[in-house]
Amino acid sequence: MTSIYKINKGINKPIEFKGLKAQYIAYLAIGLIVLLILFAALYIIGANMFVCLGTTGILGTALFMTVYRMSDTYGQYGLIKKMAKRSLPVFLKASSRKLFLNLKVSSKHQ
Repeated sequence: MTSIYKINKGINKPIEFKGLKAQYIAYLAIGLIVLLILFAALYIIGANMFVCLGTTGILGTALFMTVYRMSDTYGQYGLIKKMAKRSLPVFLKASSRKLFLNLKVSSKHQ
């Protein structure tokens, strides 16, 4: 049985499905599962059906727009690189020269 959806573009290329690249497919799937659970919870507590549908519809639209925007902006590894860049210090502070002198000495022995 063949599929009408083209999922992989080629060898050694990231998975792309309907414009979503790599990990953004998982982000969208997790978001849709959360929306399903939210809809079920609202329905079980007795909220009006139009409130359930409206809330889920608005949040679903926001989810799709956000995930597609992040996929287009950052690409396959860009979001991970952005999160890693936040953990880098802005500057390094040293109170003595001893640290740098030890680095220089240890590099001569190698």
